[in-house]
Amino acid sequence: MSIRIVPAEQLAERQAASLDITPLLLPQPATLYRQRAERLQQLAAGHVMADYLQLASRIAEAQHQLVHSQPVLLPVREDYFRHCAEHGLPPLGAMAWQRDSQWQQLLLALCAQLAEGASPLLAGVLNGLLDSAPAQLEAAAQKLLSGDLAAVDSAQAPFIWAALSVYFSQLASQLQIAAVAEPGDARHLCPVCASAPVASIVRQGNEAGLRYLHCSLCESEWHLVRAKCSNCEATRDIGYWSLQDAHAAVRGESCGDCGSYLKILSLDKDQQAEAVADDLASLALDAALEEQGFARSGLNPLLFPGNTA
Repeated sequence: MSIRIVPAEQLAERQAASLDITPLLLPQPATLYRQRAERLQQLAAGHVMADYLQLASRIAEAQHQLVHSQPVLLPVREDYFRHCAEHGLPPLGAMAWQRDSQWQQLLLALCAQLAEGASPLLAGVLNGLLDSAPAQLEAAAQKLLSGDLAAVDSAQAPFIWAALSVYFSQLASQLQIAAVAEPGDARHLCPVCASAPVASIVRQGNEAGLRYLHCSLCESEWHLVRAKCSNCEATRDIGYWSLQDAHAAVRGESCGDCGSYLKILSLDKDQQAEAVADDLASLALDAALEEQGFARSGLNPLLFPGNTA
């Protein structure tokens, strides 16, 4: 099953196929970054990666401040959005969306905020970004969004992505769109911006027991049935892995067909679990899964593979 963005007037005639499951949850950037920052601080206590988790918390807190101090407004592009809906295209496709310079203004403000009291090493990374020409920043963003992660300095990438996330999450939160579930295997990428997920979450509340993938860029979430590979949608050889026990809140979900894995978080086991924070704090599970021959299919926006300049 794929998730398709359709013209709003078509929603009523297609809703019967949704089985009352909300296929798409748009982000709430006004609160999500603060929640992430608090969760990272909680996870940092006594953690072997405490210093990095605390830095990640500072990044998330800076993102929260930017959402409120430099709001991003969705531009009026009625013909563009109509075209996307008619053809089932992601309305904020990261490669197709024409970004304006505001994302770079967010990046500079983010770096300036984090530079206060930064260590010499971190200050060097932030100053490098502050001194970069707009064309350099745009080129780096384009490479990251296209999936060419190794082409961007892995020390700079989390800050560039953090600014892009603040930009895209605010745009996504303002979309007036309708989404329906359709036959077809196309749920491995976000239906809003076509980016990879960071992890999946088994939710509570109105969506209790339902599994949603959480976007690494625009922070939207989209439904995928459980016990199905989030990368290739196979169901034949799904395995679950944990460093603790079968009832752990964070597990790895592996697929023997495509050889990939992605974390799955269960809110009924830990109500405070948060996709980005808990994924980052469980890198030991990644190492164990990779030793078993599985490759990660998702992306954590606070930790990038790549080259260090």
